[in-house]
Amino acid sequence: MNFRDVGEWIALLGAENLLPARRLLRGGKLDAVREAAEIGHPGTIVNLRQGPDRHTFGAEYRHVSIPNSYEKYDTTDATVRRWLNAVAQAVCEAPAFPVMLHCTSGKDRTGVAVALLLTALGAPRAIIVEEYLLSDGEVERAWIERALDGIGDVRRYLARVDVQRLRERLRSV
Repeated sequence: MNFRDVGEWIALLGAENLLPARRLLRGGKLDAVREAAEIGHPGTIVNLRQGPDRHTFGAEYRHVSIPNSYEKYDTTDATVRRWLNAVAQAVCEAPAFPVMLHCTSGKDRTGVAVALLLTALGAPRAIIVEEYLLSDGEVERAWIERALDGIGDVRRYLARVDVQRLRERLRSV
């Protein structure tokens, strides 16, 4: 559900040189996936949902969850901010690419995390919003706009992450 290669879609939306294809994948839970090819052969899987994944398809595995009780779009909340810093750090330290971020449906937790990563890459706000709105299910422009407003200056927001290294890791091929 909601599986896509973020770099491919960003290029189609008009930011061709921002993020190479096969660096960042996103989607929903992996319970119905039978083989790695169905999800683009990720090198690292970062699970954002509370429950563990049953299968990791030979990929490196990181579990960076946040309780469902937190409003993930409220990026000004201290717990959400710590969680997003941990997500960005997991991507920055990923041992193998592409990295796949996923949650249950691939739109809320994953949407906010991808928006943060695209912000760190310097993506135009309009592109970030459009990439988020590609998701199936209940998504609203106002929600992701709220999340982006709360992030503000990404270098300050990601105080625990080497943003330059994160950019280099996501952009290298």
